[in-house]
Amino acid sequence: MYTLFGKKFKSGRSALHGRTGAKRASTKGFSKNPFFYFGVLSFVLFGALFFYSDSLALPNQNGNFILFNSFFKNTDNLASNELFASQHNQLALETLDLQIVQGNSLHAVSTPSTLTTQTLGDIFGGADQERKEVIDYTVLPGDTIKGLAEKFSISENTIAWANNISKSSALKVGESMVIPPINGVIYEVRPGDTLSEVAKKYKSTTEEIIAFNGLENEGNIFVNDVIFLPNGQMPPKPAPPIAQIPTADSFFIYPAEGKVTHWRHGFSGRAIDVANKCETPIYAAASGIIQRAQFNARYGNFITISHYNGTSTYYGHLQTMLVKSGQTVTAGQTIGFMGSTGTESTGCHLHFETRGTENFLAKYRLGATIKFKQ
Repeated sequence: MYTLFGKKFKSGRSALHGRTGAKRASTKGFSKNPFFYFGVLSFVLFGALFFYSDSLALPNQNGNFILFNSFFKNTDNLASNELFASQHNQLALETLDLQIVQGNSLHAVSTPSTLTTQTLGDIFGGADQERKEVIDYTVLPGDTIKGLAEKFSISENTIAWANNISKSSALKVGESMVIPPINGVIYEVRPGDTLSEVAKKYKSTTEEIIAFNGLENEGNIFVNDVIFLPNGQMPPKPAPPIAQIPTADSFFIYPAEGKVTHWRHGFSGRAIDVANKCETPIYAAASGIIQRAQFNARYGNFITISHYNGTSTYYGHLQTMLVKSGQTVTAGQTIGFMGSTGTESTGCHLHFETRGTENFLAKYRLGATIKFKQ
């Protein structure tokens, strides 16, 4: 220690010792920082992976390096229940690859060529799903039954049976045809029918009929119901069709007010859609007994009425039902309100059918307005 100009200074040895101690203290504090060891360890591991494993870092056709790709191509590294495992027990390359760009950054890339329509169907639930709705097809120039069968992936017999024609029949341009969803027979329930007897006669099965038509059970059919018999075959000598019962114009009343938005469609070819705002009242078209008032997958809240002259009327897609099975109703009685329930509804409307007679609403063409007389 010495004094210069009134100020005290340490000797050179002491000053040097002080700086050395400070340096040691600084180094000691840095060595205790956990991020230091994490950084060193990460650097060593990454270097080992990159430079010493040729199976983990391979150049692609563009000269860039793809990391970890070989790991995912090894089927031994895949669990048997992997979501994206292909039929060949390999990962369907949905796993992202890491690509080194310009030597200083990583970029994730995916291989799009392995995403097939079948894969998409499996992911989004589209695989193995069958169409259940009837297509109302308008014949175009050049159409034949054979050509339509190929176009819609059903048999020629199925089309012929559905339209009451033979396989050799010539088609008229502009005429409407019923195209069933799958192979089978469209059948109208007759008095005394049971589902098991119908299934046996037409070579279908009770289970298939119940499932396809959304029936609650084997006894959930009534006279004049039109059902589809999946994979059914028409008997060599088909029974004669039920005679249509002529009805006076005054027998039925309008079931609802609205605009005709779909004309003569459905399995029976006698359905008419009447659209209006939701909650529009729906009325019994004639007096009778409620056969069913239940939910149907395709037609939503669904009501059928058996009338005293042997005919039946059907009301589908209701928002609310006000009646129950077995209940007696009178013509004009409110039985529910218009809605858009069921898988085949695209907006608020009434799906109205008649069985055992022609649909009296068929005289109103597409776009016509149905309104009660004041």
